[in-house]
Amino acid sequence: MVLVKEQILIHKLEAIAQKYERLGQLLSDPTVIVNPQEVQRLSKERAELMPLVEAYQAYRPLLKETEEAQLILETSKNEPDLRELAERELKELKNKQSSLEDRIKSLFLPTDPRDEKNTFLEIRAGTGGEEAALFAAELFRMYTKYAERRRWRVELISSSPTGIGGFKEVVAIIEGRGAYSRLKYESGVHRVQRVPATEAGGRVHTSTVTVAVLPEAEEVDIQIDPKDLRIDTFCASGPGGQGVNTTHSAVRILHQPSGLMVSCQDERSQIKNKAKAMRIMRSRLLEMEQQKQDDEISRTRRAQVGTGDRSEKIRTYNFPQNRVTDHRLGLSLHKLESVLEGELDEFIEALTAWDHADRLQKSLS
Repeated sequence: MVLVKEQILIHKLEAIAQKYERLGQLLSDPTVIVNPQEVQRLSKERAELMPLVEAYQAYRPLLKETEEAQLILETSKNEPDLRELAERELKELKNKQSSLEDRIKSLFLPTDPRDEKNTFLEIRAGTGGEEAALFAAELFRMYTKYAERRRWRVELISSSPTGIGGFKEVVAIIEGRGAYSRLKYESGVHRVQRVPATEAGGRVHTSTVTVAVLPEAEEVDIQIDPKDLRIDTFCASGPGGQGVNTTHSAVRILHQPSGLMVSCQDERSQIKNKAKAMRIMRSRLLEMEQQKQDDEISRTRRAQVGTGDRSEKIRTYNFPQNRVTDHRLGLSLHKLESVLEGELDEFIEALTAWDHADRLQKSLS
């Protein structure tokens, strides 16, 4: 007997197989053959469906074999040898079925073309004054440690340090394979609960820090009209030697249609600062465009994972209890120190699985 979940899967696969056949017929249509661009489009679409069609061709006979083995098992109560053979065969078939179903489910989920891109990491102190700024610095160190574990390169773009070692804001680019795919779930409000060093009474304070993770946009991803930009130069501030406050090396770029503004003063060279600022500008404009598309697709709700929505807290770091809780998963780990040393994989892998399951449910519904 075919279960409901298997019926749903078969229904989806049957529809894909029918579409695959229709595309094959179109590619044989004389009116289509004369249009190379249309042939290329249809061929690409058909090739993308082929792995699912092949999986479907293997799945249906496997279900039939499993049903037959189940029937033999049910009707061989008085034949121990046959029953043992049926049990062994049924176990092997169910393992194959489960493995194939997992593969089919993964094929239903389109890969995010942004996953392999480098990523911009923007951390800003929220509520909590100096304590929030100190925790912003700790989060930046945490992500830097995580990047080192994965052998990614971290380059500071800009920062606004405080007098006691914190950051009001810090922006960096993390370069390495799969950087965005691993860090995209970190966007949101991070909350810290602890006794600040400046607190004489020993009371636990709650502060917040916002984290934004943006995939780096290439020039081909988004076009910017130079006429839409206003570029100003100014003297850099903060530590940096003789060049600080004497040369106009810092750059501020305003994208006038959107009102987005980006500044960079990390380099002594005005040209390098401008190039870095433009990388950030492209990525922020691309995020705005993608968010508009997300809103059109689903106006009523968007999951926190993968959207960059910073209106809700996503994680709490509780120092008195040595606990880190991810509120999207309801997952708590009592190893705060290890997490702050960059051991984030347990959270990231759980979030990835949760996101995949959520998207799969939507795909099959």
